[in-house]
Amino acid sequence: MVLSVAPASAIVYGEFDNNAHPNVGAYIIRLDDVYRRICTGTLIDANTFLTAAHCVYGADSRDVPRNETYVTFDEEVTQSSTFYRGTAFPDPRFGTGGFNDSHDIAVIELDEPVGIAPAELPEAGLLGEMKSELRGQTFTAVGYGTIRETKKTGPQGILPNLRRRKALQSYLSLTNAWLNLSMNQATGDGGTCFGDSGGPHFLGGYDSNLVVSITVTGDAVCKATDKTYRVDTESARSFLDDYVALP
Repeated sequence: MVLSVAPASAIVYGEFDNNAHPNVGAYIIRLDDVYRRICTGTLIDANTFLTAAHCVYGADSRDVPRNETYVTFDEEVTQSSTFYRGTAFPDPRFGTGGFNDSHDIAVIELDEPVGIAPAELPEAGLLGEMKSELRGQTFTAVGYGTIRETKKTGPQGILPNLRRRKALQSYLSLTNAWLNLSMNQATGDGGTCFGDSGGPHFLGGYDSNLVVSITVTGDAVCKATDKTYRVDTESARSFLDDYVALP
């Protein structure tokens, strides 16, 4: 059931979500008649699911048609989960901006509304305006990816998981396209790992509903840093504006 397609990340040092974030779902493809979770994402309007572009291209590499993409919002991904069909649209600029701005953002337009209250998107430039205050802020990562329970081991400490989990994080740094967050257990932080790509980082604690960035990459053994792609930038908003009403 676990299929890695991403250079990134699952929730480490976290806990079960227990339906605190019902608008966070798993990005699913169907291979050999089996539904497989490859990434994570967030419902941002009635039928638009925000995720990462590299997840879409990972599905492409397995010859999965973009209009045969699925999402489930169940707490745990099983073969009997409720799957919503949709079509994936990555930012066409993906891979053209170098590491300064990877344009690693995508949406899945679901065939019909799912009846779940969506998450909120930030106003333009919010994180930049808050830069002097970010060091004292809490962030919440949510996803279905693999987990880590201890920092004392390398790759062998990464464990399988298909259940939605959450973890709190603190701020490290901000650039024009990236929000870097701590996932260092020693400082009380959790974070993401393989399968969480495309999933949200909410500004605030567990009750926050404001998605300010999405999981894209981090350190290979999921111990220290989340490098997350901002969704408040002009670049990200120019892509999202074709699919949702922006604040």
